[in-house]
Amino acid sequence: MAEVSIKNQSRFMKTAPHPVASRKTSPAKTPLVRAHSSIVVDGADRAPSRAMLHAVGFTTDDFKKPQIGVASTWSMVTPCNMHIDKLAVEAAQGANEAGGKAVIFNTITISDGISMGTEGMKYSLVSREVIADSIETVVGCEGFDGFVAIGGCDKNMPGCIMAMARLNRPAVFVYGGTILPGCFQKRNVDIVSVFEAVGAHAKGELSNPDLAAIEACSIPGPGSCGGMYTANTMASAIEALGMSLPNSSAQNAISKEKIEDCHRAGAAVLKLLELGIRPRDIMTRQAFENAMTVVIALSGSTNAVLHLLAMAHAVGVKLSIDDFTRVGKHVPVLADLKPSGRYVMAELVAIGGLVPLMKILLDAGLLHGDCLTVTGKTVRENLANAPSYPAGQSIVRPLDNPIKKDSHLVILYGNLAPTGAVAKISGKEGLYFTGKARVYNSEEAALARILDGSIKKGDVIVIRFEGPKGGPGMREMLAPTSAVMGRGLGKDVALITDGRFSGGSHGFVVGHITPEAFVGGPLAIVKNGDPITIDAEKRTLSLDLSAQEIKSRLRAWKQPKPRYTRGVLAKYAKLVNSAHLGAVTDANL
Repeated sequence: MAEVSIKNQSRFMKTAPHPVASRKTSPAKTPLVRAHSSIVVDGADRAPSRAMLHAVGFTTDDFKKPQIGVASTWSMVTPCNMHIDKLAVEAAQGANEAGGKAVIFNTITISDGISMGTEGMKYSLVSREVIADSIETVVGCEGFDGFVAIGGCDKNMPGCIMAMARLNRPAVFVYGGTILPGCFQKRNVDIVSVFEAVGAHAKGELSNPDLAAIEACSIPGPGSCGGMYTANTMASAIEALGMSLPNSSAQNAISKEKIEDCHRAGAAVLKLLELGIRPRDIMTRQAFENAMTVVIALSGSTNAVLHLLAMAHAVGVKLSIDDFTRVGKHVPVLADLKPSGRYVMAELVAIGGLVPLMKILLDAGLLHGDCLTVTGKTVRENLANAPSYPAGQSIVRPLDNPIKKDSHLVILYGNLAPTGAVAKISGKEGLYFTGKARVYNSEEAALARILDGSIKKGDVIVIRFEGPKGGPGMREMLAPTSAVMGRGLGKDVALITDGRFSGGSHGFVVGHITPEAFVGGPLAIVKNGDPITIDAEKRTLSLDLSAQEIKSRLRAWKQPKPRYTRGVLAKYAKLVNSAHLGAVTDANL
């Protein structure tokens, strides 16, 4: 297959390797070992600081050790994070046994799955910024020399990495692990199964008892949502980025492997201190290209575009949505994982996880092998003895028989998206859609019409004023997209929005439309019945009206009043930038 043949794999490897990426190990750099904690606890004048630390368990000898923070996202808010308190203890023990002094602290998490489809979901993307800010605040204040961060639900992961990038102190990310699937009528089910069951119930194809049964069995215990949704996508991206230990992204939440992963992560931070390796040595542009490559091969969530842009901004790497197009032209979709595929993450774990896939990609010239990682070794060194997937498995396809020859993440432009939009095109739903607009100014209004049967074949559902500023908060449209699938309209209806999608969303969907409606983007002037065309091959999103008509409507448009004028959401709306730039809050300071 020409698209992925080795001779054509020089594709995006045009930039010079990062200067650190080719080095092996370096001599210990003692200034890094206690570069920050020494300022806090050394000397007679720091006796008050030491007095406070004695009270939380420090001994006199501990003041001579590097201090290692352990950022825990433990909470009983969500099953994604309910076990992370125990994982944090393991990471702390690993750091202590390696010669450090660990200090566990907490940051927040929210639950997308619980808040989805409600006003509360507007806080979801905001939580990414809160998590990054809070970790930066604690580590910076307390003088930790390095830290481990453990995340579960979606926003935990980019939030943790953004903090690591800002602080630039030796750090390792640990993924809390995937949930095991539930079982309903001999088939695997998960949270997306429940959302789609709501649509089937509304259509009359699912009884009340069956809906209740799916609800009761779909979330059997701790761990993040089980398909290649946003949590598993971002965990995989971070491992490919080099910021997690090998296979940290592909372990069950409740497993011996995850306990060992946490223990090793604590020790790994001490090794990074000795080697003088910081996050900015690891998170290079080439490393981000590795992350994009793995996300595409796994058919990962559209949220990866938003989060990788934000992470790159935090570390000072120039990345744009067009980089996803450039990389995606040469990378095939190989993993047959939910939501568009058949398998869950636990099944990928069972055949070896992410490491064999990365070895396949490396051998094909699709990964930058010289990128440094938190092991202190390069990607190539980490994968030198990587096992192959077992013969006969059908979860990960070979390169010469991909699910899709190029990326499922398609960046669209056009008169509806002058600065870009993100589509998730698996190929199963087709590559072209044209239809009449059905316009709604909120997710709730659209969902009500999907459930009551008002949406018909050929409709393009338009959900606007859900962008970062207009929502505010850029809610995920899992409830509407799942309802569409549940009503059997997945191939017959398109949905476009300036909001975003859950990793569990599938169908003919386009999100992240920019400029968003609230700031006067063309989405704001679409009317019911307007013709809209989505062309994944030409990479266009078009309002099929004359330029004069569009210009006239835009002149007449007036910006609505902000939905919030006080508190967190108001502050977020004031600071956040466009989705095509990552929806970060510190870009224009």
